[in-house]
Amino acid sequence: MQGIIADKALAPLNGLPILCHSIRAFLASGCIDRFTIVYRNDAQKAELAVALRQIDLQGMPIDWVLGGDQRQGSVYNALRIQAKTCTHVFIHDSARPLVSANSIQALHTAVLRDRAAVLAHPVADTIKRIPTAGQLTQTELEDLDRSRLWAMETPQAFALPDILKAYQHVHDSGLRVTDDTAAAATIGLHSTLVPNHAANLKITTPSDLSYAAWLLQQ
Repeated sequence: MQGIIADKALAPLNGLPILCHSIRAFLASGCIDRFTIVYRNDAQKAELAVALRQIDLQGMPIDWVLGGDQRQGSVYNALRIQAKTCTHVFIHDSARPLVSANSIQALHTAVLRDRAAVLAHPVADTIKRIPTAGQLTQTELEDLDRSRLWAMETPQAFALPDILKAYQHVHDSGLRVTDDTAAAATIGLHSTLVPNHAANLKITTPSDLSYAAWLLQQ
């Protein structure tokens, strides 16, 4: 965020912290019965708790868990504290505040049927692969079949025993994964793609905040 935004989860977006938009979408979906929020440190936890007072949580219980050094460690920590009665989980990045209740409901239907599902959209750009990362001058460009390329989003949803087993394997084997479907794949678990036709922008740069604000007004 180029030093402009200290904490994306708390950045204001149309009058509410970014995190609150996601929370409200999950509440509106009617697909959950509790939240687990992963926090960086006690100071951030306190700020997040204050932010959540700005919305009606409808009595939904919230569990808090300290995150790890990387995203995969944070997810693993959250999965390990789930109650024994928990059967399925949604894993969502708070940097995606535009997720819709309808998309969450579609994902919910898929995960109950298939045990692993992810919101995704087909790649529109022509994607090329290069032989060596970072070598950009006069490099070979390999064409990839765009019809088979999909961009992963969040939430990603799983039967809890499956994704917990996957992250336990990732942890024990010292693997590195960038999303939850990659963790699932390490134990041979296939995921169902749920095409998402609604805007689900990931806030990455300061300009994304302005774009997200515009999208929310449409």
